Amino acid sequence: MYVQVRKNFWARITKSNFFIKLTNWEYWPFGVVQFPLFGYWMWLSLRARSLVFFSASNPRIPMGGMFGESKYDILKTIPPEFIAKSALITLPTSRQEVLRQIEMMGLKFPIILKPDLGERGWMVERIHTEDDIDHYLSRVKLDFIIQECIDMPLEFGVYYRRFPSEQTGHVVSIVEKKMLTVKGDGKSTLEELILSKDRAKLQWEQLKIKFQDQLRTIPGNDEEVLLVSIGNHCLGTKFLDGGHLITRQLSETFDRISKQIEGFYYGRFDLRVTSLDDLNQGKIKILELNGSGAEPAHIYQPGFPLSKAMMVLFRHWKDIYRISMENHQRGVNFISLREGIRMYNKFKAVGK
Repeated sequence: MYVQVRKNFWARITKSNFFIKLTNWEYWPFGVVQFPLFGYWMWLSLRARSLVFFSASNPRIPMGGMFGESKYDILKTIPPEFIAKSALITLPTSRQEVLRQIEMMGLKFPIILKPDLGERGWMVERIHTEDDIDHYLSRVKLDFIIQECIDMPLEFGVYYRRFPSEQTGHVVSIVEKKMLTVKGDGKSTLEELILSKDRAKLQWEQLKIKFQDQLRTIPGNDEEVLLVSIGNHCLGTKFLDGGHLITRQLSETFDRISKQIEGFYYGRFDLRVTSLDDLNQGKIKILELNGSGAEPAHIYQPGFPLSKAMMVLFRHWKDIYRISMENHQRGVNFISLREGIRMYNKFKAVGK
Protein backbone atom coordinates (compact mmCIF):
# COMPACT_ATOMS: atom_id res chain seq x y z
CA MET A 1 0.00 0.00 0.00
CA TYR A 2 2.71 2.47 1.01
CA VAL A 3 4.79 1.54 -2.04
CA GLN A 4 1.81 2.10 -4.37
CA VAL A 5 1.01 5.49 -2.80
CA ARG A 6 4.63 6.51 -3.10
CA LYS A 7 4.72 5.38 -6.73
CA ASN A 8 1.55 7.30 -7.56
CA PHE A 9 2.87 10.40 -5.84
CA TRP A 10 6.12 10.25 -7.80
CA ALA A 11 4.22 9.70 -11.05
CA ARG A 12 2.13 12.84 -10.38
CA ILE A 13 5.32 14.82 -9.78
CA THR A 14 7.16 13.62 -12.88
CA LYS A 15 4.09 14.14 -15.09
CA SER A 16 3.41 17.64 -13.82
CA ASN A 17 3.90 20.51 -16.26
CA PHE A 18 6.38 22.10 -13.84
CA PHE A 19 8.59 19.01 -13.79
CA ILE A 20 8.40 18.55 -17.57
CA LYS A 21 9.55 22.14 -18.11
CA LEU A 22 12.16 22.02 -15.38
CA THR A 23 13.88 18.93 -16.78
CA ASN A 24 13.78 20.05 -20.43
CA TRP A 25 15.59 23.34 -20.94
CA GLU A 26 13.88 23.91 -24.30
CA TYR A 27 10.84 25.03 -22.26
CA TRP A 28 12.71 27.40 -19.95
CA PRO A 29 11.73 31.10 -20.12
CA PHE A 30 13.49 33.07 -22.82
CA GLY A 31 15.17 35.37 -20.31
CA VAL A 32 16.66 32.48 -18.35
CA VAL A 33 18.33 30.97 -21.42
CA GLN A 34 19.52 34.35 -22.69
CA PHE A 35 20.78 35.70 -19.36
CA PRO A 36 24.37 34.35 -19.72
CA LEU A 37 24.63 36.32 -22.98
CA PHE A 38 23.94 39.66 -21.29
CA GLY A 39 27.56 40.18 -20.25
CA TYR A 40 28.79 39.29 -23.75
CA TRP A 41 26.36 41.77 -25.32
CA MET A 42 27.62 44.46 -22.95
CA TRP A 43 31.22 43.68 -23.91
CA LEU A 44 30.39 43.87 -27.60
CA SER A 45 28.50 47.12 -27.00
CA LEU A 46 31.55 48.65 -25.35
CA ARG A 47 33.70 47.63 -28.30
CA ALA A 48 31.17 49.05 -30.76
CA ARG A 49 30.48 52.13 -28.58
CA SER A 50 26.78 51.53 -29.05
CA LEU A 51 24.24 49.50 -27.08
CA VAL A 52 22.26 49.00 -30.26
CA PHE A 53 25.10 48.12 -32.62
CA PHE A 54 22.99 45.23 -33.93
CA SER A 55 20.78 47.78 -35.72
CA ALA A 56 23.39 47.77 -38.52
CA SER A 57 23.25 44.00 -39.06
CA ASN A 58 20.48 44.28 -41.67
CA PRO A 59 20.42 47.94 -42.75
CA ARG A 60 17.00 47.84 -44.45
CA ILE A 61 15.27 46.24 -41.45
CA PRO A 62 14.56 48.46 -38.41
CA MET A 63 16.85 47.46 -35.52
CA GLY A 64 18.40 44.89 -37.86
CA GLY A 65 15.43 42.68 -37.05
CA MET A 66 16.29 42.35 -33.36
CA PHE A 67 12.80 43.51 -32.35
CA GLY A 68 9.99 45.84 -33.34
CA GLU A 69 10.10 45.33 -37.11
CA SER A 70 7.06 45.01 -39.39
CA LYS A 71 6.72 41.47 -40.73
CA TYR A 72 4.80 42.76 -43.72
CA ASP A 73 7.40 45.38 -44.65
CA ILE A 74 10.06 42.67 -44.64
CA LEU A 75 7.94 40.36 -46.81
CA LYS A 76 7.63 43.17 -49.38
CA THR A 77 11.42 43.18 -49.84
CA ILE A 78 11.40 39.53 -50.99
CA PRO A 79 10.77 38.65 -54.66
CA PRO A 80 7.05 37.73 -54.94
CA GLU A 81 7.66 34.27 -56.39
CA PHE A 82 9.15 33.10 -53.10
CA ILE A 83 6.54 34.31 -50.61
CA ALA A 84 3.05 33.29 -49.53
CA LYS A 85 0.42 35.80 -50.66
CA SER A 86 0.07 38.39 -47.91
CA ALA A 87 -1.75 41.64 -47.21
CA LEU A 88 -1.69 44.09 -44.30
CA ILE A 89 -4.91 45.01 -42.50
CA THR A 90 -4.80 48.21 -40.45
CA LEU A 91 -7.07 48.79 -37.48
CA PRO A 92 -9.84 49.63 -37.05
CA THR A 93 -11.39 47.14 -39.46
CA SER A 94 -14.40 44.86 -39.83
CA ARG A 95 -15.31 41.36 -40.93
CA GLN A 96 -16.52 42.78 -44.26
CA GLU A 97 -13.18 44.49 -44.91
CA VAL A 98 -11.25 41.32 -44.12
CA LEU A 99 -13.51 39.27 -46.38
CA ARG A 100 -13.14 41.84 -49.16
CA GLN A 101 -9.34 41.62 -48.89
CA ILE A 102 -9.46 37.81 -48.92
CA GLU A 103 -11.52 37.94 -52.13
CA MET A 104 -9.16 40.46 -53.73
CA MET A 105 -6.23 38.14 -52.97
CA GLY A 106 -8.06 35.20 -54.57
CA LEU A 107 -7.91 33.18 -51.35
CA LYS A 108 -10.32 30.72 -49.77
CA PHE A 109 -10.56 29.38 -46.24
CA PRO A 110 -8.52 28.39 -44.40
CA ILE A 111 -6.27 31.43 -44.19
CA ILE A 112 -3.67 32.60 -41.69
CA LEU A 113 -4.03 35.73 -39.58
CA LYS A 114 -1.08 37.02 -37.56
CA PRO A 115 0.02 40.31 -36.00
CA ASP A 116 2.32 42.51 -38.04
CA LEU A 117 4.38 43.00 -34.92
CA GLY A 118 4.89 40.04 -32.64
CA GLU A 119 7.00 37.05 -31.77
CA ARG A 120 7.01 33.38 -30.84
CA GLY A 121 3.69 32.52 -32.42
CA TRP A 122 1.66 35.10 -30.50
CA MET A 123 -1.85 35.25 -32.03
CA VAL A 124 -0.86 33.39 -35.19
CA GLU A 125 -4.03 31.50 -36.08
CA ARG A 126 -5.49 29.39 -38.85
CA ILE A 127 -8.91 30.81 -39.73
CA HIS A 128 -11.57 28.47 -41.13
CA THR A 129 -14.82 30.46 -41.04
CA GLU A 130 -16.24 33.97 -40.95
CA ASP A 131 -17.05 33.45 -37.28
CA ASP A 132 -13.34 32.78 -36.69
CA ILE A 133 -12.63 36.21 -38.18
CA ASP A 134 -15.04 37.83 -35.71
CA HIS A 135 -13.36 36.03 -32.82
CA TYR A 136 -9.93 37.17 -33.99
CA LEU A 137 -11.04 40.77 -34.44
CA SER A 138 -12.46 40.81 -30.92
CA ARG A 139 -8.98 40.12 -29.51
CA VAL A 140 -6.41 41.64 -31.85
CA LYS A 141 -5.17 45.09 -30.83
CA LEU A 142 -2.74 45.94 -33.62
CA ASP A 143 -2.44 45.76 -37.38
CA PHE A 144 -2.33 42.22 -38.71
CA ILE A 145 -1.47 40.21 -41.80
CA ILE A 146 -3.76 38.08 -43.92
CA GLN A 147 -1.65 35.30 -45.38
CA GLU A 148 -2.25 32.47 -47.79
CA CYS A 149 -2.40 29.13 -46.00
CA ILE A 150 0.45 27.07 -47.46
CA ASP A 151 -0.21 23.37 -46.97
CA MET A 152 3.08 22.08 -48.35
CA PRO A 153 4.04 19.12 -46.13
CA LEU A 154 7.47 20.25 -44.89
CA GLU A 155 8.27 23.31 -42.78
CA PHE A 156 11.79 24.57 -42.06
CA GLY A 157 13.61 27.50 -40.56
CA VAL A 158 16.72 28.19 -42.65
CA TYR A 159 19.30 30.54 -41.14
CA TYR A 160 21.49 32.46 -43.60
CA ARG A 161 24.65 34.51 -42.96
CA ARG A 162 26.76 36.69 -45.22
CA PHE A 163 29.54 38.94 -44.02
CA PRO A 164 29.54 42.26 -45.95
CA SER A 165 33.25 41.82 -46.73
CA GLU A 166 32.56 38.50 -48.47
CA GLN A 167 30.87 37.83 -51.78
CA THR A 168 29.26 34.58 -50.76
CA GLY A 169 26.94 33.71 -47.89
CA HIS A 170 26.09 30.38 -46.30
CA VAL A 171 23.31 28.52 -44.55
CA VAL A 172 24.48 28.11 -40.95
CA SER A 173 21.46 26.43 -39.36
CA ILE A 174 18.35 24.49 -40.32
CA VAL A 175 15.49 23.55 -38.04
CA GLU A 176 12.89 21.06 -39.22
CA LYS A 177 9.47 21.61 -37.68
CA LYS A 178 7.27 18.68 -36.73
CA MET A 179 3.71 19.74 -35.98
CA LEU A 180 2.06 18.64 -32.75
CA THR A 181 0.18 15.37 -33.25
CA VAL A 182 -0.99 12.33 -31.30
CA LYS A 183 -1.39 8.80 -32.64
CA GLY A 184 -4.45 6.75 -31.82
CA ASP A 185 -4.36 3.22 -30.41
CA GLY A 186 -8.02 2.32 -31.03
CA LYS A 187 -8.76 2.37 -27.28
CA SER A 188 -7.85 5.75 -25.79
CA THR A 189 -9.91 8.90 -26.16
CA LEU A 190 -8.40 11.98 -27.72
CA GLU A 191 -8.26 13.57 -24.26
CA GLU A 192 -6.32 10.61 -22.89
CA LEU A 193 -3.91 10.68 -25.81
CA ILE A 194 -3.24 14.40 -25.32
CA LEU A 195 -2.68 14.08 -21.57
CA SER A 196 -0.35 11.10 -22.02
CA LYS A 197 2.05 13.01 -24.29
CA ASP A 198 4.22 15.59 -22.53
CA ARG A 199 4.47 18.01 -25.45
CA ALA A 200 0.71 17.92 -26.01
CA LYS A 201 -0.11 18.04 -22.30
CA LEU A 202 1.67 21.39 -22.01
CA GLN A 203 -0.85 22.77 -24.55
CA TRP A 204 -3.89 21.32 -22.75
CA GLU A 205 -5.54 24.62 -21.83
CA GLN A 206 -5.76 25.60 -25.52
CA LEU A 207 -6.41 22.12 -26.88
CA LYS A 208 -9.34 21.35 -24.56
CA ILE A 209 -11.12 24.38 -26.03
CA LYS A 210 -10.14 23.72 -29.63
CA PHE A 211 -11.20 20.05 -29.49
CA GLN A 212 -14.04 20.34 -26.95
CA ASP A 213 -16.44 18.40 -29.20
CA GLN A 214 -13.92 15.65 -29.97
CA LEU A 215 -12.25 14.90 -26.64
CA ARG A 216 -14.37 11.76 -26.03
CA THR A 217 -13.83 10.34 -29.50
CA ILE A 218 -11.49 7.38 -29.92
CA PRO A 219 -9.04 7.73 -32.85
CA GLY A 220 -8.37 4.50 -34.72
CA ASN A 221 -5.25 2.44 -34.31
CA ASP A 222 -2.27 4.36 -35.77
CA GLU A 223 -4.59 7.22 -36.76
CA GLU A 224 -2.63 10.47 -36.50
CA VAL A 225 -4.51 13.51 -35.23
CA LEU A 226 -3.05 16.94 -36.02
CA LEU A 227 -3.46 19.10 -32.92
CA VAL A 228 -1.69 22.31 -33.97
CA SER A 229 -1.00 23.33 -37.57
CA ILE A 230 1.12 26.42 -36.77
CA GLY A 231 4.87 25.65 -36.78
CA ASN A 232 5.86 27.39 -33.57
CA HIS A 233 7.74 25.93 -30.62
CA CYS A 234 5.56 27.74 -28.09
CA LEU A 235 2.51 26.05 -29.60
CA GLY A 236 3.96 22.56 -29.24
CA THR A 237 5.85 22.11 -32.50
CA LYS A 238 8.90 19.90 -32.16
CA PHE A 239 12.09 21.49 -33.48
CA LEU A 240 14.67 19.12 -34.95
CA ASP A 241 18.28 19.86 -35.84
CA GLY A 242 18.51 19.71 -39.64
CA GLY A 243 22.23 20.41 -39.86
CA HIS A 244 22.72 17.27 -41.96
CA LEU A 245 20.64 18.94 -44.69
CA ILE A 246 23.10 21.79 -45.18
CA THR A 247 24.85 21.30 -48.52
CA ARG A 248 26.78 23.47 -50.93
CA GLN A 249 23.75 23.56 -53.22
CA LEU A 250 21.48 24.70 -50.39
CA SER A 251 23.85 27.51 -49.44
CA GLU A 252 24.13 28.60 -53.07
CA THR A 253 20.33 28.60 -53.40
CA PHE A 254 19.75 30.78 -50.33
CA ASP A 255 22.69 32.98 -51.25
CA ARG A 256 21.00 33.65 -54.58
CA ILE A 257 17.64 34.39 -52.92
CA SER A 258 19.15 36.51 -50.13
CA LYS A 259 21.14 38.73 -52.48
CA GLN A 260 17.84 39.77 -54.07
CA ILE A 261 16.79 41.24 -50.71
CA GLU A 262 18.44 44.63 -50.36
CA GLY A 263 20.32 45.19 -47.12
CA PHE A 264 19.86 41.65 -45.81
CA TYR A 265 22.83 39.75 -44.36
CA TYR A 266 21.69 37.68 -41.42
CA GLY A 267 18.42 36.02 -40.48
CA ARG A 268 16.07 33.08 -40.65
CA PHE A 269 13.69 32.15 -43.44
CA ASP A 270 10.60 30.39 -42.06
CA LEU A 271 9.18 28.51 -45.00
CA ARG A 272 7.21 25.58 -46.35
CA VAL A 273 8.22 23.29 -49.16
CA THR A 274 7.03 20.13 -50.87
CA SER A 275 10.26 18.11 -50.77
CA LEU A 276 13.94 18.25 -49.88
CA ASP A 277 14.81 18.50 -53.56
CA ASP A 278 12.59 21.57 -53.86
CA LEU A 279 14.26 23.04 -50.78
CA ASN A 280 17.67 22.68 -52.38
CA GLN A 281 16.42 24.20 -55.63
CA GLY A 282 14.67 27.13 -53.94
CA LYS A 283 11.14 26.09 -54.86
CA ILE A 284 9.87 27.42 -51.56
CA LYS A 285 7.16 29.57 -50.03
CA ILE A 286 8.44 31.95 -47.37
CA LEU A 287 6.05 32.63 -44.50
CA GLU A 288 8.32 35.05 -42.64
CA LEU A 289 11.83 36.41 -42.79
CA ASN A 290 13.25 37.25 -39.37
CA GLY A 291 16.39 39.32 -38.90
CA SER A 292 19.17 39.13 -36.35
CA GLY A 293 16.75 38.73 -33.43
CA ALA A 294 15.82 35.26 -34.64
CA GLU A 295 17.72 32.40 -33.08
CA PRO A 296 19.30 29.45 -34.87
CA ALA A 297 16.32 27.41 -33.70
CA HIS A 298 17.87 23.95 -34.20
CA ILE A 299 19.16 24.28 -30.64
CA TYR A 300 15.63 23.54 -29.38
CA GLN A 301 15.74 19.93 -30.52
CA PRO A 302 14.73 17.76 -27.55
CA GLY A 303 17.87 16.62 -25.74
CA PHE A 304 20.15 19.18 -27.39
CA PRO A 305 22.84 19.88 -24.75
CA LEU A 306 22.45 23.26 -23.07
CA SER A 307 26.23 23.78 -23.11
CA LYS A 308 26.28 23.28 -26.87
CA ALA A 309 23.29 25.57 -27.30
CA MET A 310 25.09 28.32 -25.40
CA MET A 311 28.10 27.96 -27.71
CA VAL A 312 25.76 28.40 -30.69
CA LEU A 313 24.19 31.52 -29.14
CA PHE A 314 27.57 33.08 -28.33
CA ARG A 315 28.63 32.45 -31.93
CA HIS A 316 25.32 33.98 -33.04
CA TRP A 317 26.13 37.24 -31.23
CA LYS A 318 29.70 37.18 -32.50
CA ASP A 319 28.35 37.03 -36.06
CA ILE A 320 25.88 39.85 -35.39
CA TYR A 321 28.74 41.99 -34.09
CA ARG A 322 31.03 41.29 -37.05
CA ILE A 323 28.31 41.94 -39.65
CA SER A 324 27.19 45.10 -37.87
CA MET A 325 30.71 46.49 -37.57
CA GLU A 326 31.55 45.73 -41.20
CA ASN A 327 28.38 47.52 -42.30
CA HIS A 328 29.18 50.40 -39.95
CA GLN A 329 32.64 50.76 -41.48
CA ARG A 330 30.92 50.94 -44.86
CA GLY A 331 28.83 53.90 -43.74
CA VAL A 332 25.78 52.32 -42.07
CA ASN A 333 24.93 54.30 -38.94
CA PHE A 334 23.80 52.73 -35.69
CA ILE A 335 20.42 54.08 -34.66
CA SER A 336 20.35 56.32 -31.61
CA LEU A 337 19.83 54.85 -28.18
CA ARG A 338 16.71 56.95 -27.77
CA GLU A 339 15.18 55.47 -30.92
CA GLY A 340 16.22 51.99 -29.80
CA ILE A 341 14.45 52.47 -26.46
CA ARG A 342 11.35 53.77 -28.22
CA MET A 343 11.17 50.73 -30.48
CA TYR A 344 11.84 48.38 -27.57
CA ASN A 345 9.00 49.88 -25.54
CA LYS A 346 6.70 49.54 -28.54
CA PHE A 347 7.75 45.93 -28.93
CA LYS A 348 7.23 45.11 -25.24
CA ALA A 349 3.76 46.66 -25.32
CA VAL A 350 2.59 44.09 -27.90
CA GLY A 351 -0.29 42.05 -26.54
CA LYS A 352 -0.81 44.11 -23.41
